[in-house]
Amino acid sequence: MERTMSTPASAPVVKVVGANGQISLGKHLAGRQVLIEEQEPGVWLVRTATVIPDNERWLHEEPAASGLREAMDWAQSHPPSDEQADATLKRLRNRRA
Repeated sequence: MERTMSTPASAPVVKVVGANGQISLGKHLAGRQVLIEEQEPGVWLVRTATVIPDNERWLHEEPAASGLREAMDWAQSHPPSDEQADATLKRLRNRRA
């Protein structure tokens, strides 16, 4: 498998692994989750990532994902209004009875 070299986005920076095995990547990444892959001995690839908990994965799968997109599109094209608030509250109260 041939590897191609890419141009780094910034100049390399030397970091020192502390006695506790940690390395600081900078405050701009504080609190972020990262994926760390050892591509070969001594070569590490660190990428920021967004991890979706298992119990929320269904929101990103069909049909929930398309339903949520449609709801968001509708909400953006229908600005909130107090015009029908009284009628809506009355309808909701009647459902509980």
